[in-house]
Amino acid sequence: MSHKSLSLDDRKAGRQPAPDAGIARERRFVRRLHRMRTLGLGLGALCVASVLRLHEAPLGWWLLLAFNGLVWPHVALLLSSRSTNPKQVEVRNLLADSALGGMWIAVMQFNLLPSVLLATMLAIDKVSVGGERLLARALVCIVVGCAVTSALLGFPVRLATPMAVIVACMPLLVVYPVAISSIAFGLARRVAEQNRRLEELGRTDVLTGLANRRQGLASAESELARHFRTGRPVALIVLDIDYFKRINDRFGHPGGDAVLRGVADVLRECCRTTDTPARYGGDEFLVILPETDLRGAEEVAARIRRTLAATTFVLAPGLECTVSIGAAEASREIVNVDAWIQRADAALYRAKGAGRDRFYGSTAAATDGAVP
Repeated sequence: MSHKSLSLDDRKAGRQPAPDAGIARERRFVRRLHRMRTLGLGLGALCVASVLRLHEAPLGWWLLLAFNGLVWPHVALLLSSRSTNPKQVEVRNLLADSALGGMWIAVMQFNLLPSVLLATMLAIDKVSVGGERLLARALVCIVVGCAVTSALLGFPVRLATPMAVIVACMPLLVVYPVAISSIAFGLARRVAEQNRRLEELGRTDVLTGLANRRQGLASAESELARHFRTGRPVALIVLDIDYFKRINDRFGHPGGDAVLRGVADVLRECCRTTDTPARYGGDEFLVILPETDLRGAEEVAARIRRTLAATTFVLAPGLECTVSIGAAEASREIVNVDAWIQRADAALYRAKGAGRDRFYGSTAAATDGAVP
């Protein structure tokens, strides 16, 4: 939404347009990095402070360290949050972190443990955020920050790390990697959940919540293969809503959608957990019935029709919804799923041709339209 789309009253009241999904996602990314920056720079400042104390550094360095460790994380958050491109600004902030880290390595006169630890932690968070490209840019910033600062200070080097400095480095060495690992685990779990949902959406019809056409065909193929292996019975039902176009014309598409959802609910109610009801397309549904012969399919069809006769639809008041049903039992004569569906479909058209609101099996005599 742009400022132009806001009403005059909104602009007078100082209301801002809602950020789009991309900017909102980038701002969540910025807030997540703010927590890590606050923790990392705070713990890193403790390491640097131990070396400054060892070297009896002047007050200016202490003030700069306090700003970098305590104030800069919040300044970085403010800069990124107020930008129209939060991620780009946050990348610049991360590179600034690296340059400042290089500066502190030189200020510590390359004291071995805190210098290596600081450089390592600065590399870890860049890899976790932007991969190898961001790491390469960050390493350049560390080297430049370190080289410039060391040159200004006269290239002092004191590698020895006394016990007091080692102790001060322990919190950063332990806490920061654990925190990064926790965040990475949380993100991985979120990605896995999103993938699971996407996979579920890929198998589910959005309108009815039943298995979609692809999943229904996959289930039919699996059950047909099982029948060929074991000889156990399995039946397939094809179901079509009678006069569905008239329903749409009379109640509109919202009413038609409500009827589709209602039929789906009836199928769920009348099927076992081992059965697979699926929306095949439009107003046509499939039901795969393992361990069921044609007589069993007829009983399921009767239960569906009986339940549907007692169903009411809020968006289609007064509608008496009926369905025509055809079924076919798997046999060695059926070579694949397409042939199986064609046989059930032929039975469905016999049911429709006989007046609708009835069941036909592909090898059984027609049943009467009335439900027993």
